[in-house]
Amino acid sequence: MNPYFLNVLITGASSGLGAAMARECAAPGVTLHLSGRDMDRLGGVVDAARARGASVRPVVIDVRDAETMAEWIHGAGRLDLVICNAGVGAGTGDAWESADAARRVFDTNVTGVLNTALPAIEVMATQAPARDGWRGHVAVVASLAAFVAGPSAPAYAASKSAVQRWAEARDGTERKRGIRMHSICPGFVRTPMTADNPFPMPLLMDAEEAARRTMAGLAVGRLRIAYPRRIYWLARAVGGLPPGLLNRLLGVAPPKPRG
Repeated sequence: MNPYFLNVLITGASSGLGAAMARECAAPGVTLHLSGRDMDRLGGVVDAARARGASVRPVVIDVRDAETMAEWIHGAGRLDLVICNAGVGAGTGDAWESADAARRVFDTNVTGVLNTALPAIEVMATQAPARDGWRGHVAVVASLAAFVAGPSAPAYAASKSAVQRWAEARDGTERKRGIRMHSICPGFVRTPMTADNPFPMPLLMDAEEAARRTMAGLAVGRLRIAYPRRIYWLARAVGGLPPGLLNRLLGVAPPKPRG
């Protein structure tokens, strides 16, 4: 854990990778601002973080609500690290992705990320630099799916690609005013979202291990934090195939269940 990340905000912190990152960040002297959609589930994460000595301020909030998100983030005080983690899947359990499912994915995974990251950037731009020399860090949770246009989950892959590219491009300009951007691109992580996947998930890892790799990458200032490396390079190679061939190859995989 970076000793300069003393004020951390994480969306989607009630389960999965978000919950694991909250526990990984928790320590004496750290203030955690955690959001989720279910206070009962979020409560267990809050208790675990407080047991590790952190001060925790939980809220139930929908990242799709731009006004409420801006109010929450602007009222949080100093923010050293903001992790835009809240996300949903859109698998349908059959060969088709419904219009409602596609809109829900983009509303949460893209608009929800912007509703978190943009107010955070505004807050950080007014802050004094920390001892590491940066005013703050904004990390966007994408996926290795960002590099492969998978026909079984087109909206999910496209949404993750959008935020991954946006964060990495934005880092080039935000560095000039002392703010870092990061894209987090995990492979298969054991979470409720992947629990019912009917297809093989190579190098599946626990959320705790994914959280450790994520925080280690942030601590050293890595722009793109992608893991496991073997799956990352495989995804880059497969994603470079001609799209027609890629669709034929990936079209034989079972569809991803409804997220």
